[in-house]
Amino acid sequence: MKKEKKPDNVVFNEDTQEYHGKLSPFATGVSAPKITPPDVTSWKNTHIVSANNQFKAEYEALQETYKKLMANFEYNNLVYSAKFNFEPIVGKVYHLYKAKDESTFLSLILPQECNFNHVGSFKLTSDKTWEKVK
Repeated sequence: MKKEKKPDNVVFNEDTQEYHGKLSPFATGVSAPKITPPDVTSWKNTHIVSANNQFKAEYEALQETYKKLMANFEYNNLVYSAKFNFEPIVGKVYHLYKAKDESTFLSLILPQECNFNHVGSFKLTSDKTWEKVK
């Protein structure tokens, strides 16, 4: 015997033999109200700007960290390439000077106590890097 087809397979449940269109989250008939998705454009635009500002702030922080790192790298290169005839002690402040022949040397002598061209004062840290002293 031929099975009789119900008018709408989308909303008819064969197991319970009932229509469940009223339970559907979508329109199930021609006379059903039109479903319009909410306009999320303004929400997206607001949050895109917010996210972009967050990324920009993180990027600028990374840039600043990079600049400080490169400055420390340059200071370390400058001090380690200088001439000195002693073993620096961690935590002590040393002074970098430029000689007449444009070479650099590290000294314990304070800038006020000599007439050398003072480049900067540096402190040796525990990780053996040089930190510029203001």
